[in-house]
Amino acid sequence: MAPHKPHDKPVKAVAESGEVLLDGPQGVALSLTPDAARKTAEALNRAADEADQHPKC
Repeated sequence: MAPHKPHDKPVKAVAESGEVLLDGPQGVALSLTPDAARKTAEALNRAADEADQHPKC
């Protein structure tokens, strides 16, 4: 099995009909409410900051 490699391209996000639509790699797609999108963005920022503190060896 090949080792895991993180994606280096950001997920695309658009607003449509009161929802936030995310389009990611390998066909990943999500539809979020605005509140869920905001909370997801905050969680992603926290996780990215933590990942920067503990880089992979």
